[in-house]
Amino acid sequence: MSLLTPDFGLLFWMVVIFLAVLFVLKRWGFPVITKMIEERRAYISESMRLADEANRRLVELKDEAEALLFETNSQRLKTIADATHTANEIVRQAKERAAMEGRKEFEKALEQSAAERDSAIAQISEHIASLSVAVAEKVLRGELKDPVAAKNYFDKMTEEL
Repeated sequence: MSLLTPDFGLLFWMVVIFLAVLFVLKRWGFPVITKMIEERRAYISESMRLADEANRRLVELKDEAEALLFETNSQRLKTIADATHTANEIVRQAKERAAMEGRKEFEKALEQSAAERDSAIAQISEHIASLSVAVAEKVLRGELKDPVAAKNYFDKMTEEL
């Protein structure tokens, strides 16, 4: 039974050693452990605060990025619309210029055609006049060879005049 019942001396020394260890822990151990726990608690609190701030900043950056993306898309659409309008305007102006140049070329061709026609008519008139003179000369020579015919021709002409 001696194993189950402790002696008074053993109990005394166990209590003394327990109180000595308790005193040493209370004096030097617990303050260090408490200080480390407080530092750890402060570190964790600061980390949580920084994480919350980082999350808040991340949400702000996400909102800014979405706003910037929206603005960029708006500007891209506006640029595309402006470019389309400018292209249409350039095409319209080119068509107008082409039509104007076509009209000028057509009018120039008409003027040139009229000038060539007038020139051709003048040449034909000159040619007809020269042919008429040549024919008249031949006819008159033929009629004036005979003196009686020549006298009749002159009489007829004088009567007509």
